[in-house]
Amino acid sequence: MAAETLSPDEPVDLSNCDREPIHLLGGIQPFGFLVAVSMDWMVQHVSSNIGEYLDVDPDNVLGEPLSAVFPASAIHSIRGRLQVLASHDGSERLFGCDLLGQNSFFDVAVHVSGSSIIIEAEPAEAEKAINPNALVKSMVARIQKTETLDQIFRESVRQLRGITGFDRVMLYRFADGGAGEVIAESVRTGREPFLGLNYPATDIPAQARSLYIRNQTRIIADVHAVPVPVLPQLDPYGQPLDLSLSLLRSVSPIHIEYLKNMGVAASFSISIVIDGKLWGLFALHHYASRHLSMELRAATELFGQMVSFIIEGRIYKERRMAEESVRELHDRLIGKIVATTNSMEALADFADELRQIIACDGLVVWSKGEAHVSGRVPTADELPGIARFLNRAAASRVYASSELSAVYDKAVDFADRGAGVLAIPISRSPRDYILFFRRELVQTVNWAGDPKAAKEVVQGPNGARLTPRKSFEAWQETVRGKSRPWTETDLKAAEALRVSILEILLRFNEESERQQSLATQRQELLIAELNHRVRNILSLMRAIVAQSKPGANTVDGFARIIGGRIQALARAHDQITSDNASATLLADIIETEVSAYIAAKASRVRLSGPKVFVEAKAFSTLALVFHEMVTNSAKYGALSDSTGSIDVTWEIDENEACAISWREHGGPPVQPPTRRGFGSTIIQRSIPHDLHGEANVRYALRGLEADFLLPPQVFHLDRTSKRRTQDTAFDVAEALPVAEAPSLSGLNALVVEDNMLISLDAEQMLVSGGVANVFLVGSVAEARKTLAEEHVDFALLDVNLGTETSFPLLGNLIERRIPFVFATGYGEQIDLPPEAGTARAIKKPFSAEALLGAVQEALAR
Repeated sequence: MAAETLSPDEPVDLSNCDREPIHLLGGIQPFGFLVAVSMDWMVQHVSSNIGEYLDVDPDNVLGEPLSAVFPASAIHSIRGRLQVLASHDGSERLFGCDLLGQNSFFDVAVHVSGSSIIIEAEPAEAEKAINPNALVKSMVARIQKTETLDQIFRESVRQLRGITGFDRVMLYRFADGGAGEVIAESVRTGREPFLGLNYPATDIPAQARSLYIRNQTRIIADVHAVPVPVLPQLDPYGQPLDLSLSLLRSVSPIHIEYLKNMGVAASFSISIVIDGKLWGLFALHHYASRHLSMELRAATELFGQMVSFIIEGRIYKERRMAEESVRELHDRLIGKIVATTNSMEALADFADELRQIIACDGLVVWSKGEAHVSGRVPTADELPGIARFLNRAAASRVYASSELSAVYDKAVDFADRGAGVLAIPISRSPRDYILFFRRELVQTVNWAGDPKAAKEVVQGPNGARLTPRKSFEAWQETVRGKSRPWTETDLKAAEALRVSILEILLRFNEESERQQSLATQRQELLIAELNHRVRNILSLMRAIVAQSKPGANTVDGFARIIGGRIQALARAHDQITSDNASATLLADIIETEVSAYIAAKASRVRLSGPKVFVEAKAFSTLALVFHEMVTNSAKYGALSDSTGSIDVTWEIDENEACAISWREHGGPPVQPPTRRGFGSTIIQRSIPHDLHGEANVRYALRGLEADFLLPPQVFHLDRTSKRRTQDTAFDVAEALPVAEAPSLSGLNALVVEDNMLISLDAEQMLVSGGVANVFLVGSVAEARKTLAEEHVDFALLDVNLGTETSFPLLGNLIERRIPFVFATGYGEQIDLPPEAGTARAIKKPFSAEALLGAVQEALAR
């Protein structure tokens, strides 16, 4: 790899290595050849050694079709492998291909790089000594018999050394900062072991680690080999060929120098990628040149992928077992706190239990500026400063640092008592915390050479660059100021404690404080619900338009369908917010939400169960829960495609509770959400919290499953109860006989509305109904000016005009004997002034029929 050119004044540091373009080297290793073609199979680049393998002149094939290089049968085989290429970030192999049609067999790799198809070929082995599939199967079987991660590591390197014949095979694990450690090794007798040595992040620069993820095997057959240039170096646009995924890509001169300094003549690496990140590498070294066939390299790549899965599974298994153990301790602790504790300061009485959940050397409950301590912690004089430091962090997040002195200078003074801290905030004002401290853990780290030693700056072909280090002798470093790191399990346990303790602390306030807190929470919940539902409705509007299109033959029909479904949304909202709802059928609650949001798919929701009447106090909670269930299904679940369906059944169990079962079938595969949103919280907590029932949601792959349990006091089975009916006070058009409806033809209308889009919508409805002129105003002052200057036959008044109401206009309208109709978004909660008399109010969003009917009734009166 050639280093980038630096100006004389530009500093030379380790970032220069990170910026080296190792994927644009312009050459390959000489044990194979390369041909790059365009998407229409015209030759763009070839390696200069192609004549050594094929009877062609490099200069004569550039710009020619690929058929000038390979026979049709070989091109057909290459096209076939390209066809099955899963993505542009991988490669396909073809083993034992007769590229010349003359019994000259090659192993071929093909991948896509930008707008080029890159074909690489190496002579195939004359006789196969192995069966790759059987080999990998046998290797993985031995790995699976191991019981611990360390055994997996040791067996993996032993297996790889056995099948590759390399002198040394190491498993190298990366730390968060990019440094790494040799955690397993198999080495030929007589060679110095590297096991346990650490290597700085600069030994494998960031861009090299990125390439290890994309191209998961890398061979350097001979560090002394002369790279073969790719011709031409630049394409017609002046760009070099991107060889990121090339198997033959030549090697950075700096890396060659690094290997020579180690005495290594050949190397091979296999990436271990977990969760899309480079977890580690199998690094294979040989002290003489060594080449592995493409087929064997492909087998080891598959082995590396299988080992990645096995390691990932074992890591998650160990983590899950630790989390389950912590969860049991957590549940027992919370039960004790709820039963016995009546103040936040008393949490210190449970220090032993807290320290079992999160291992530490000392614990502090910091409450109202006072410390309640247990174990080895900073002094009373030092703790206020720590609290002030933590106050600068986010109020609702767990804070953790295993090297507090790196961000808080004064922590150097108490490293022996609190080098690391994990802080759980348990209140916002004042800021109170549970603090877990870990003392300094003095470590001796064995490095392969001094990682801090200065590197020599030399002039290379592209300017100044840092040379790779030359010393790999074991070098020890004593690390101070750090504690044992906080694990992911520790952080999850801390977050669980934070949530649980915050819930418990609500019980500790005085009654007045508790009421004030609850009122604040209700307001926040209302705001969050409003924001949540507005976002849902905006996204669902688009879905309603798309779903309505197939059922409409005309523009007017399309508008009617959309208008009807928007009205269904409004009715569902009214049912949720109604204050005077009587007992309602459970089936009606579910059907309302289904018809309001997914009317075209309503037949795919099947309901079955006895006539259960839900009491008014439970109606809004259930309507909200099933609203979320239906909308989530329409967006992500069984109703998001054309095949899924939902079965909702309910029955009365032996405890006289109503058990509701929700089962989705036939939709896309279900994946658990990566985070809990407000909608998920509503589904899982509303019924337990508001109705003292139960809710259980399972994200089964075949379809979402949910079970809800309603206690007997929120429903009844009285078959004589009347079903809930829609209040038709606002649908006056349906109540007015057509024969009595006055004509609107030629009349003038005044629309007082502060939202321009709603004004224009009303104007269009009125003009379509025959109204001659519509005057649009947005305030009381503008309305009075219009009334003074224009003849108005009737008025449509929006109740809420933002900073004022339309009620002051009533006197002006009554004086001029102008009938009026109100429009409101308040639904049934609106309280009209006495002077409004019998005037009607239509609810937003209103249809043309509702508006025109209300106006006609007002004119008739």
